[in-house]
Amino acid sequence: MHSPTLRELARVFGRIGVLSFGGPAAQIALMHRELVENRDWLDEERFLRALSFCMMLPGPEAMQLATYAGWRLRGVTGGLIAGGLFVLPGALVIAALAALYIRFGAQDWAQAMFLGIKATVLIVVLNALITLSRRALTRRSAWVLAVGAFLGIFALGLPFPLIIGCAAIWGYLTSTESKAAPPARVPLSQTLRTVAIWGAVWLGPLALLWMSGARFLTEIALFFSQLAVVTFGGAYAVLAYMTQTIVSDYGWLSTAQMIDALGLAETTPGPLILVTEFAGILAGHGAGGPGMAAAAGLVALWMTFAPCFLWIFAGAPYIEWLAALPRISGALKAITAAVVGVILSLSVWFALHVLFAEIVATGFGPLPVPGSLDPTALALTALAALLLLVARMPLPAALALMALAGLAAGVM
Repeated sequence: MHSPTLRELARVFGRIGVLSFGGPAAQIALMHRELVENRDWLDEERFLRALSFCMMLPGPEAMQLATYAGWRLRGVTGGLIAGGLFVLPGALVIAALAALYIRFGAQDWAQAMFLGIKATVLIVVLNALITLSRRALTRRSAWVLAVGAFLGIFALGLPFPLIIGCAAIWGYLTSTESKAAPPARVPLSQTLRTVAIWGAVWLGPLALLWMSGARFLTEIALFFSQLAVVTFGGAYAVLAYMTQTIVSDYGWLSTAQMIDALGLAETTPGPLILVTEFAGILAGHGAGGPGMAAAAGLVALWMTFAPCFLWIFAGAPYIEWLAALPRISGALKAITAAVVGVILSLSVWFALHVLFAEIVATGFGPLPVPGSLDPTALALTALAALLLLVARMPLPAALALMALAGLAAGVM
């Protein structure tokens, strides 16, 4: 395998960061093409083993795979370059979109365009649900976990971390797989040193904000640092938890703003979990204007992605060992099954708020007022399904076309 220079590494991962539209599947495929097929930087076996490891971690697996590749090729410096460049282009675009949203989001023409974007995102979420369920729900027990997770978060309003934790414990205790795990060959002292350094990098700003008495920014930092630990299953799985907390508990954003945030995050390169930056900017603007918006966006961005470097730099040397532990494997499979139920909850919640004008809270979760169905939203959703599922149009092109379709429908 060829070991690139730091300049080569930066050039390639800068390209990957700019072109990484379409969610983790498309991003992982792009990295495979750039790193395995076009360049002899990683072999197939190591790439797939690293991918399996990154899917076990909380947070965006594609960004963590990029960080691992950089670490494998050029150490910690390479990991920082690769992971940083994977996120930076999308983060800059999200900041610009958030500023435009704050300035123009209430305009009728902007809301019409958002309706087209939201209809597209609804189909994207449903497609992600179908894809994941085919892979994860292969046994009756997995179906039970998925249904239980859906009822827990949608009907009962149980916290997302509780659902994931219960699924992990159940999978760990009931695993029947038998593998012989090779011994770990990394000194414990080295791992503890790495954890201490990167834990301080991640949580140091939280401590400084708390000591400075910046209450709002401390709350932002604390919430998004907690979110970083439980984001198994990606942004689709965690959005329901984000909404539950940001809208209902803190009141930082409205439900409509959260839906718009996801829609705009779909239009950018990089991991979809950049939606946290958008949410932080909007929350900060509501709390203290443009200056607070910029600060809150930076805090949300840091607390979302800094832990990814901790997971990779501390855990990458253990990849072969962790992949062979049967009970860990069982716990992760159970989490994946539960995530299907959580994404189903997100799909239903998202569909209700896109397609119906009135939603009422009941003992079985939010339900629509039947007479409030929006025929324009329904037609746009059908058009999005044709473009994405039948015509197989690339997501950026579909989002642009649907935004124009929403604008046209809004002026008719």
